[in-house]
Amino acid sequence: MFTWKILNRLYKLLNGEISPRQIAGGIAFGMIVGLTPTFSLHNLLVLLLICIIRVNVSAFIFSAVVFGLISFLVDPAAHMLGYLLLVQMEFLRPLWTMLYNMPLIPLTGFNNTVLLGSVVISLILFYPCLVFSQRGILYYRAQLIPKLENTRFVRGVKASRPYNWYIKITKANALVNKVKSAGDKISNLTGGTKG
Repeated sequence: MFTWKILNRLYKLLNGEISPRQIAGGIAFGMIVGLTPTFSLHNLLVLLLICIIRVNVSAFIFSAVVFGLISFLVDPAAHMLGYLLLVQMEFLRPLWTMLYNMPLIPLTGFNNTVLLGSVVISLILFYPCLVFSQRGILYYRAQLIPKLENTRFVRGVKASRPYNWYIKITKANALVNKVKSAGDKISNLTGGTKG
């Protein structure tokens, strides 16, 4: 049931009327959070940007999880890049010393080689990920949806019992939620308390 739910949400996300730019923004910001260590100060900044900029939160969460699962593949390269920037490039040492002596900057953890390297990698990949995601979604909507709808696999999935049960259950849940919402609105209008 959980797999059907995830696939259905991904299907609705890609096929819905949500702007490809918003979905691509969610994917790109999710890539930053997924590729970098999770509990870092820069991820708080990314979450703040998501609240300010119009991006799709579902795409952000999905992307963060997917990139988080593959982030261990990037960590060796991130460590090497972070080590290069922090230790081997001597001309940057005064910058790192100045930043480390500032009041809040050390809380970012920039002196960790993996963190610094992964932030730099994710910032370098941000724009290409944004453009590639947006173009991919546009291509998917224009070219692949008509082709996929007529495949045997999709017709078979839509004809299967688990899929039909899932559709019936989600429709019933949506109807129950609408009734509850209408009841709450009526209760609020009449001044009654929710019971």
